[in-house]
Amino acid sequence: MSSLSANPGHSSPGGSPLPAKPLGVLALAFLILFIDGYDLFTLGTVGPALLRHGAWGGEITAGTLGMLGSVTGIGMILGSAAAGRAGDRFGLRLPLVTALAVISVSMLVSALAPGLPVFTAARVLTGLGVGALAPLVGAFVTAHAPRRRRTLYIAVAMAALGLGGAVSAYLGRALLPETDFRWMFAPGVLPLLLLPFLLRCLPQQERLAANTPGSTDPAYRSRALLDKDRRRVTVLLWVASFMSIALIYSTGNWLPSVMLKAGYDLNSALEFSTAFTVGASVGTTALSLLADRGHLRAVTLGGFLLAASALLALSTPQPRPVLLLLSALAGVGSLGTQSLVVGCMAASYPPHLMGTGMGFGLAVGRFGAIVGPSYLAAVTTWVASPKAGFYAFTVPAVFGAVAVACLPKTRAPELTHQSSAMAPAPR
Repeated sequence: MSSLSANPGHSSPGGSPLPAKPLGVLALAFLILFIDGYDLFTLGTVGPALLRHGAWGGEITAGTLGMLGSVTGIGMILGSAAAGRAGDRFGLRLPLVTALAVISVSMLVSALAPGLPVFTAARVLTGLGVGALAPLVGAFVTAHAPRRRRTLYIAVAMAALGLGGAVSAYLGRALLPETDFRWMFAPGVLPLLLLPFLLRCLPQQERLAANTPGSTDPAYRSRALLDKDRRRVTVLLWVASFMSIALIYSTGNWLPSVMLKAGYDLNSALEFSTAFTVGASVGTTALSLLADRGHLRAVTLGGFLLAASALLALSTPQPRPVLLLLSALAGVGSLGTQSLVVGCMAASYPPHLMGTGMGFGLAVGRFGAIVGPSYLAAVTTWVASPKAGFYAFTVPAVFGAVAVACLPKTRAPELTHQSSAMAPAPR
């Protein structure tokens, strides 16, 4: 991940420099993660329609939907692991462009899939691309953000995931169930339009950080995450990341279906999904401003507890405006808390370990993308109560809160946009 920092004077072979200004980097990251968010949530949006799809021989069940979410998570783990090594070896441009290309191709294959095997393979490829983008873009934004606004910058970039998901939910409400659900994946081809721009503006390769003993050795950085001084923090961050991503993927893939089981019609469920993602995008910005004032751990803990409370309250009869508000708060606590967990990672490691710490933290957390959907599928299949899914949503939120509560207080390491996220640690 050391190659993710930018040298402000570095320019691409075509003569166009990397946008070294923090706001330029943030805008680019926001656009990339917006596309990422649409791809991420489309499977959840089409879930109810997919369950009723008969053209594939009636083979789609609740277990099938959970399997599709899980194989997407497997792809994300592999993508996150590959992104760190590729970033160290090739710099930012090649892995980022490759990830976007993979996502575009996979979404096209999803839109044209003639059957479940091809559709499943396409979801694995989508996971590969999505998994690679998160650590690349996250470390890139961290390296350029002003120190006192680091959590805000991460949150704004991550908010694009929610907005992309909101667009997916809105299109689903407009098109489903009358339209074949596969058309929902067609907009995922649009990242191909970004590739010429990225090839022109991003540097071809950037120099690895040097001067720190072993800093260019991936094995050294991996061992350093689990040395006696960092082991507790690293394990707790991995637990928080796992729980956060499990919460995101269980709600992202299953919230519409759980609400349908609770008696809501399709349009209502999609309306609540829209409130969920839009609420995450707006509310997380407010939380990050508070976190940047020295309350990162407390705000992250509060985010997990907010998700648990709001999702539990959604299982009870409430007036429609209150249900929409609760759905928005659940989005803040679910999607929003993930960006705060990333902020905790950035604040917990010295600069020369930050990229590796974020990469491993997100890679371990991606196992939650496998467990979360399958866990919800099992609960909703084996437990007859229509409230079971809502109760199941709260479990990862509570465990995530416990992990964050056990984190020691940390002070964010010094890092400016002139220095690498993997630069030598200050003496």
